[in-house]
Amino acid sequence: AYWRYNVDLYFWAFSFECTGVSNLELIRKLAGAWKELPASQKQVYEEAKKTDWKRYGEQMAAFKAQLTPAQAAALKEERRKQMAKRRSIRAKRELNLLGKPKRARTAFNIFLAENYKESEGISPVAKMKKLFDTWQKLSASQKQPYLQLAQDDKVRYENEMKSWEAKMLELGREDLVRSTTQKLQKKPAETAHQAATAKASSGRNKAKLKKSEE
Repeated sequence: AYWRYNVDLYFWAFSFECTGVSNLELIRKLAGAWKELPASQKQVYEEAKKTDWKRYGEQMAAFKAQLTPAQAAALKEERRKQMAKRRSIRAKRELNLLGKPKRARTAFNIFLAENYKESEGISPVAKMKKLFDTWQKLSASQKQPYLQLAQDDKVRYENEMKSWEAKMLELGREDLVRSTTQKLQKKPAETAHQAATAKASSGRNKAKLKKSEE
């Protein structure tokens, strides 16, 4: 529904021929042309968008009115899942743009990446199952190199995350920082405050004790 009722879609439909142009190149050209289009010429597309959104709203209202309570609840739940998926995709895209380090790989993941291409199997699932069975049968000494690589990768991840989180704190993005890191950042200030509070309390206690002795 979003793309159907987006203003740009009307502009694309009425202003360009799409043959012989890649999607990426087409989007770039259309975006540039739309940006340069005078407001007076954009008005027709804005009006078309409003008309279609109004019609869409009326059709959706009529559609929802004929649903049973169970169907309406199922539709609402499906909508919630779709929105959650979109938020997750946007969040991952943002983290990639911000250069968040890749998570540390497990020993099995390293084993999997190393042997996947040579593994037998007619499908990815079959290959995964076969490699998992092979991993389970490996002795402790055979697994040790992969365990060591996984430990090294864990150290790499932690070091990179410390640098990345420090950068995020500088940018004011505390929401992207693990709670343990935030606690470490706040600990010196909190400790100083606690020390000052304890000192003041101790002073008051000494004063009370001296007064009682008098």
